[in-house]
Amino acid sequence: MELFHSYKKIIKPILIYFGALMVLAIGVALYCYGAIPRDLLKSKYAPSKIYYMNYDIAVLNDTKDNDLLKYGYELFSNTPQYIGPDNGNENMVYQGNRLACKNCHLGLGTKPYSAPLIGIIQRFPQYRGRENKIGTIEERVNGCMERSMNGKMLPEDSKEMRGIIAYLEWLSRYAPDDGKIKGTGFLKIKIPERAVDLNHGRSVFEKHCIVCHGRDGQGLMREDGSAYEYPPLWGDNSYNNGAGMTRVITAAQFIKGNMPFGTTYDDPILTDEEAYDVAGFINSQNRPKKANPEKDFPDLKKKPVSTPYPPFADNFPIEQHQMGPFQPIMNYYKQKFKITKTK
Repeated sequence: MELFHSYKKIIKPILIYFGALMVLAIGVALYCYGAIPRDLLKSKYAPSKIYYMNYDIAVLNDTKDNDLLKYGYELFSNTPQYIGPDNGNENMVYQGNRLACKNCHLGLGTKPYSAPLIGIIQRFPQYRGRENKIGTIEERVNGCMERSMNGKMLPEDSKEMRGIIAYLEWLSRYAPDDGKIKGTGFLKIKIPERAVDLNHGRSVFEKHCIVCHGRDGQGLMREDGSAYEYPPLWGDNSYNNGAGMTRVITAAQFIKGNMPFGTTYDDPILTDEEAYDVAGFINSQNRPKKANPEKDFPDLKKKPVSTPYPPFADNFPIEQHQMGPFQPIMNYYKQKFKITKTK
């Protein structure tokens, strides 16, 4: 009997091990021969293949059209060098900070779930609740100029605007007619049913963010001083409080799919709660204030619940719009106005 039990202890694990190997081998074989749909093993967030096509500006030859496109690319990559406070021409200062477009639109506008710009041309004209009207792509660019760049609008007929649009058109050249491709916007998160925990957010920041953005959140400037390698997250050279990134939910979604640097949609490092709390911590810091924020969202019912500045179409305190919990506000709009809010 003892011999039987000893035999069982030795043989059983071996049988389990080889059985598992056989199941794995059969699964691989079925997958390789198409018996298992390949999409079954992909992340539900797997983006369109269009993101992996050729967006290398270096392949373009020198023509008049391409010169404008390359200028737009330069503006996108090195924005403050051309229209920032230190560009050397006071008539060309359109930025109030020193960010570059690529600091937010990662991969030069081609990274999935990082507000990518592939297909954006086909998606405009587009209705936007912030203005409560159908807007043009030029108006959308200028929305970034006034908010993310904490500056002023570019003239729509300027070389700078035409260059940026040329670059966006080039990025969108493979996109379908409606511009709708999987991977736009940001990853979704499960929003914690509580207010932001600022202490936890600080600890997440100190653990994951200071290596690039610095302990003081002021980022890392290039050696030549022309632009930021890693952008400031608050302070004079960051986005103002009118930017979409000042919404905790929006910032948390961006962070989840992209931060710390190197994170991808299919391999996030932070949990939803960590992304939520660190987004709140970052947005609790001082930053520039946008002029005339009360003019945003003429129809206040369309204002995102995590917009950090009044007025609102509800009586929830400003602090709750800034730091949550957001579910009670969302429930209010659902019951009162039949509007489903997600951010």
